[in-house]
Amino acid sequence: MRRVAAGFTNVSGRIRVVAAAASAIAVATVATAQTAAAGRTAAPSSVSALNLPQNPTLFGGNIPSVIKASAIVNGEVITQTDIDQRIALLAIANGGTIQPDELERVRVQVLRNLIDEALQIQAAKAAEIKVTDADIDRTVARVAEGVKQTPEQMASYLKARGSSIRSIRRQIHGEIAWSRLQRAKIESQISVGDEEVKAVIDRLTSSKGTQEYRVGEIFIASTPATQAQSLANAQKVVAALKQGSSFAGYARQFSEASTAAVGGDLGWVRPEQLPDQLANVVRAMQPGQLSEPIQVPGGFSILAVQDTRKILTADPRNAVLSLKQVSIGLAKGVTSAQAEPILQRFAAAAQSVGGCGGADKLAADFKGDVVQSDQVRLRDLPPALQQMMLPMQVGQATRPFGSLEDGVRVLVICGRDEASDAQPPSTDQVIAQLTEERVSLRARRYLRDLRRDAVIDFR
Repeated sequence: MRRVAAGFTNVSGRIRVVAAAASAIAVATVATAQTAAAGRTAAPSSVSALNLPQNPTLFGGNIPSVIKASAIVNGEVITQTDIDQRIALLAIANGGTIQPDELERVRVQVLRNLIDEALQIQAAKAAEIKVTDADIDRTVARVAEGVKQTPEQMASYLKARGSSIRSIRRQIHGEIAWSRLQRAKIESQISVGDEEVKAVIDRLTSSKGTQEYRVGEIFIASTPATQAQSLANAQKVVAALKQGSSFAGYARQFSEASTAAVGGDLGWVRPEQLPDQLANVVRAMQPGQLSEPIQVPGGFSILAVQDTRKILTADPRNAVLSLKQVSIGLAKGVTSAQAEPILQRFAAAAQSVGGCGGADKLAADFKGDVVQSDQVRLRDLPPALQQMMLPMQVGQATRPFGSLEDGVRVLVICGRDEASDAQPPSTDQVIAQLTEERVSLRARRYLRDLRRDAVIDFR
């Protein structure tokens, strides 16, 4: 980024020099013309009707320097500003920073993404698929709502961090255009037969009780010529993810699968539904684990297992709970040693709470608060609480948890509705899954063809 900033500084300096030279030439030209035309009536000025001041005071900042194109895709310009703002957007999605040694690789990948985005929008336009400002506005509003901001607040937030609302609108435009193009050009040509659907449902029924995984994927395409570079890029993505970067954020920016728009989410899958190379890795993974790059036909996949469950079998984590939360506050600045006696008494009292009806007395004894919450899925609680509460019965309270600063609390189980066995997917659900898999494969081929046929001028 420093090199880029320095480059802009130099450009601005050159513009100031040129401007000064141009001013000197203009003054000399006017003086010559005035001497030659002495004694004659001056021709009316072309700006005389504007009544402009001769020595105007200028307000606001300098006009930005002209930004050269980094690529021209079928005549459409991608500027360095486009790249920088998208990098800033990626940094925001990954906690605000990109490691310096990663920056150049990220810059190259972002340029590729912008080129693909331009190709996707152009292909949709050629197919007379329209994406209106209203379509984009609705998605921007949903994104802003997801971060508890208005679109205007989000625009200011992005600008303050080196990105722009224009950059995110462009990305949304590309995703909507590509999705609609896939439906029009690819999905409409895909059919799934009744026998295929029956075979899938029969396999699921016969697989009852076997393990299923919620999987995320980042797919990085490669050819024999680019295999080494693609593997190196995939390894750097894995390194960044292990340092805490957002999997969904990286999937949106780097994955070349059709699931990139949803953060790489493949949904619930059985290993048998995946290519053998991926299935073997998934079977050995636990929730929260990340794979190393896995070579598959056409590139490399990085997998993240988010959760597991057993097919067509009741999952105890799907139990629906009715809870009462008892919270107590601690004096500001209290130390762990000072808080220990209070927390021991609170823990002991919680163990003998005497059922949900005793929650109010527990709160009163410790000058705390009670909040009741019904229809809470056990699966939605933090993992540590899930493990603690799986064997608990109605009327029991958890161990105290929280922090000295924000308060300590316990959860009392007032009711528990156990989950029933899951049912096989419907015909429509199976058709949707098979269609999605085939659309994803054909979409990758379609984008490859667009790249092959495009006229791209790198600057």
